[in-house]
Amino acid sequence: MRDDHGVVFDTTTIVYAYDQTEPKKRSVCERLLSRVYEGKLLGVVTNQILAETFNVLTTKMGKNMPKEKAEETVNELISSSNWKKLNYTSTTVKNAISTSNRHGSPFWDTLIAETMLENGLSSIVTENEEDFKKVPGISVINPFKQKSWFGAFKGIGPMTREEELDEQSPD
Repeated sequence: MRDDHGVVFDTTTIVYAYDQTEPKKRSVCERLLSRVYEGKLLGVVTNQILAETFNVLTTKMGKNMPKEKAEETVNELISSSNWKKLNYTSTTVKNAISTSNRHGSPFWDTLIAETMLENGLSSIVTENEEDFKKVPGISVINPFKQKSWFGAFKGIGPMTREEELDEQSPD
């Protein structure tokens, strides 16, 4: 059973699942994305995150992904019913500008945050704690800092044996 409100995945969390140069982060993010594709967790992305994902996969990784493969990757996110897609409006942009100015948060991250809040979502999986925590109402799940990210997703289906062992291992 999954939470049908979902959790937002920031661009880096998606990109790390495909990044050959970051094996530890890749492993964590692959498992998180697998939970979404298996229907154990409703993943949420904004159109901005989809566009950023294509851009980062093809231009900003240690070993860039071919554009055709990146297109396929983004299209899988778009076509999957396990991923909810959100868009923003001119009002969202207006709110993001105001929030960014008031709290000193970077505009593009704030636009994601305002899109989330507009849609009743408050949790984002990202390593970018510093910027997202500046936006009131947003909670950050950093899958690389917590001893285990599983605790943040209690009740989202059974853990695999490998996940149970990871949960018990002292880091």
